[in-house]
Amino acid sequence: MKILSIQSAVAFGHVGNSAAVFPLQRIGVEVLPVYTVNFSNHTGYGAWRGPMIDPSDVSEVIAGIEDRGVFPQIDVILSGYQGGEGIGDVIIDAVARVKAANPNALYACDPVMGNAKSGCFVAPAIPVLLRERVVPVADIITPNQFELGFLTDTEPDTIESTLASADLARAMGPGTILVTSVERPDAEADTIEMMVVTDAGAWVVQTPLLPMKANGSGDVTAALFTAHFARSGDASAALARTASSVFDLLAKTLESGERELQLVESQEFYAEPRMQFTARQVR
Repeated sequence: MKILSIQSAVAFGHVGNSAAVFPLQRIGVEVLPVYTVNFSNHTGYGAWRGPMIDPSDVSEVIAGIEDRGVFPQIDVILSGYQGGEGIGDVIIDAVARVKAANPNALYACDPVMGNAKSGCFVAPAIPVLLRERVVPVADIITPNQFELGFLTDTEPDTIESTLASADLARAMGPGTILVTSVERPDAEADTIEMMVVTDAGAWVVQTPLLPMKANGSGDVTAALFTAHFARSGDASAALARTASSVFDLLAKTLESGERELQLVESQEFYAEPRMQFTARQVR
């Protein structure tokens, strides 16, 4: 499997491609990383250095990959944090070109906008771009619950309302919605859930809620789920395996006392999770 991954990169820590590439490689995926920014660290620190890469330069890198005749071999295009609105046009064009070369290729969009605690942390134009132009051409999207609500102008906070919001998102174009964090008042204490919704049904995995915030965990989640689902076509199994691996990664990070994801130290968990969670069907 080959994945063209168009995302940010950081030198210190693990977000964007700096979070997604290594776990994908550890499960046997050939990744072609294309960077949208090249920062010293993620923006959660409040200060960073390095450039946002001009959309024309991103486009040039993708064109160079196309020149090598690789597009017919690409199974998935994956995008995450876009930085500036011009990147959206580059991604949409890349998706069209790859799908022209390989009609079976999937486009998975992680619509990075924010979270319930921090609110929206991208430029004001980005949510509009995602909602109106990028999400409609995606096959898979992987929002958190906050981003799902933002995309659909809803406030999902139960299983039923999250399902309804996911259906609204699916009506926009993508057939598969992975909601990477589902929090609801009637859930068991100290738990969190992930949900996947497809034509075949909907499933939820529940895991313990760890007392931490880890930038980049959503990027790892989107990457692993996309790869597992693209390989198997089984959304339930892909959800369970992804949740198991990501929980192990977060638990290892919490044990370490470090602020950044312990991505390398957790490498065995991507292929063989220590914890084994199962998905239950909710529709």
